Amino acid sequence: MEATTAHRETSRRVRAPLSWATAFALRQYVMASLWIAPLIGIVLGSLLADAAVALDGAVRVPQGWQYSTSTASSVLSSIVGAMVALLGFVVTIGILVVQQATGTLSPRYMRLWYRDRLQKAVLATFSGTFAFSFSLLRRIETDFVPDIGVTLAGAAVAVSLLLLLMYLNRFIHNLRPVAIAALVARTGRRVLDRGTLLAARGTLRAADATRAPPPGPVTSVPCATGGALQGFHPERLVALAERYDCFVVLTHPVGDFVPPGATLFELHGAAPPPSAKLTGLVALGVERTIEQDPAFGMRILVDIAIRALSPAVNDPTTAVQVLNHIEAFLHTIGRAELGGRYTLHDAHGVPRLEVPGRSWDDFLQLAVTEIREYGAGSLQVCRRLRALFDGLLDAGLPERHRTAVRTELRLLDEAVDRRYPDPVRRATALTPDRQGIGGGARPRA
Repeated sequence: MEATTAHRETSRRVRAPLSWATAFALRQYVMASLWIAPLIGIVLGSLLADAAVALDGAVRVPQGWQYSTSTASSVLSSIVGAMVALLGFVVTIGILVVQQATGTLSPRYMRLWYRDRLQKAVLATFSGTFAFSFSLLRRIETDFVPDIGVTLAGAAVAVSLLLLLMYLNRFIHNLRPVAIAALVARTGRRVLDRGTLLAARGTLRAADATRAPPPGPVTSVPCATGGALQGFHPERLVALAERYDCFVVLTHPVGDFVPPGATLFELHGAAPPPSAKLTGLVALGVERTIEQDPAFGMRILVDIAIRALSPAVNDPTTAVQVLNHIEAFLHTIGRAELGGRYTLHDAHGVPRLEVPGRSWDDFLQLAVTEIREYGAGSLQVCRRLRALFDGLLDAGLPERHRTAVRTELRLLDEAVDRRYPDPVRRATALTPDRQGIGGGARPRA
């Protein structure tokens, strides 16, 4: 009887679907992996070789597509060797990219670089062409030559070379700091747009600071493993809270590192949902991701700017270019209704989930504090920051946002006063200029 019960419990565990957190982690792993696409290419290449051999036996090949045994062997052997060499070349480029990105840009950018689809297409095509050609080479006999397959292998080489040129063109141009800044800013704005869509539907609202928590017992759900909070599934959490008629509070914002044993959820209600169901809707990992964390995108932008301002690099122009995209990002954030906490409601308008967020002040401090501290000695950076603040003040932001901008502007003025005791140089540093220097600056108001 005990054995039967244990077997049933084991069967239920086997049949249990993957939790959202596990699926999220697997999706992140697949998107960042560089070996899955080549493996798929090898499998498809082998299968296509079998199909080409079968087709060659069923179709009469024109005279111009027929090859001798020695010619076919030489062609396929050359393709196999060339694909191995090209794979090594792409891997070498990848290593150089890693070195440049971690040394002069930001190690956090690597999470985006690993996901580049063109890079995976190149690796899959090269490995697939290798497997296709090698499989055909094994089929060559004295009385049989896979003529169609040899021709297709040549076409695959042409496609591989075209993809290689596209790959080189992309990374030669897209590894510039300003190109990376534009990519990161676009990704961060897409994350904000998803939150704006939830707010437009009426599902997501700013939490009422004066509202008392729902009556009833409070249950704490601890974090079992710990890790960076990478994301959560708001709709499923709301549905779970509605099913158990409770109010769920997520205690940490996306991007926080939650230590093991720390409280992850606070549940208000007499019959809270099981802890396993709740934790299965929150993804934890070794580092932050940008999927639900636009502040991580801002973090990458700031990292690139302060790397450019380091004494080892000393490239304030790059910092000014990155500030262009930081300003555009801030304008997008400023138009959003941001608050310290947000409440998600069910279909009946009942609040079910409260999650912490980042306010405008948080984003603004993240965007400019370190750049101001490290770039106060650069006239370019000071003038560009001044133009950034003036642009935000002229953008028609809400008054509460403008107050934070004026605070940062005052801190910039104080930093300039400390670094430039000479009145002439101080006046120059306090003059706003969108190009840093040489952009038709207008005197400070």
